Amino acid sequence: MKIKTILVEDEPLAREGLKSYIRETEFLDLVALCENALEANDALASENPDLMFLDIQMPKITGLDFLKSLKNPPMVIFTTAYPNYALQGFELDVVDYLVKPYPFDRFLKAVNKARELFELKNLSVINVITPKDHFYVKVDNILKRVDFGDIVYIEGMENYVAIHTLNGRLITLMTMKSMEENLPKKDFLRVHKTYIISRAKVQAIIGNEIDMGISKVPLSRVRRSEIISDLTGN
Repeated sequence: MKIKTILVEDEPLAREGLKSYIRETEFLDLVALCENALEANDALASENPDLMFLDIQMPKITGLDFLKSLKNPPMVIFTTAYPNYALQGFELDVVDYLVKPYPFDRFLKAVNKARELFELKNLSVINVITPKDHFYVKVDNILKRVDFGDIVYIEGMENYVAIHTLNGRLITLMTMKSMEENLPKKDFLRVHKTYIISRAKVQAIIGNEIDMGISKVPLSRVRRSEIISDLTGN
């Protein structure tokens, strides 16, 4: 399955260079070329792409602000001549951040990361929703089964998640959003921006931490009352 891709870039030379990279990559399908955010907005609605290459410095609205305005964005790889935006980019859960000019091997590293996320997302839909007690994750090119009952908590690490189980820790390329969407809500609860816990494994709530037995995880201060009420049923 190819990854439907759109390219958003206002500079003609940069646009042509990236277009050639995309067309040389067998698993990418370039479905739209856009010069600005307005054209990109139309392309997102009409093409429903899986991946968007997005320039940061554009007229009228920056790529950062455009991405923030989207409710359900596709995977995003930022392209820019300014490395100082990298932190803001990763805070928005982008797949990667390419600083111009970048060689083909750096481009390929970014799109391979996107392909892993794409494949894992499709794999998750099959294996999390259909079987009710387990799913599979890719760890070092091996598909490993994870039983819901073995999960203690899940920790977000930028574009990766660490699944802490009764048998150890598994690190896989996946976003917290994707993980949360594919876990049964009756069994799991997001208690912090970077933590999802198993309700059944909670040992105690101590201040702003939750004791999960094998470790303590932080509890969101903003949502503390709501989460405690949810866990205790009060």
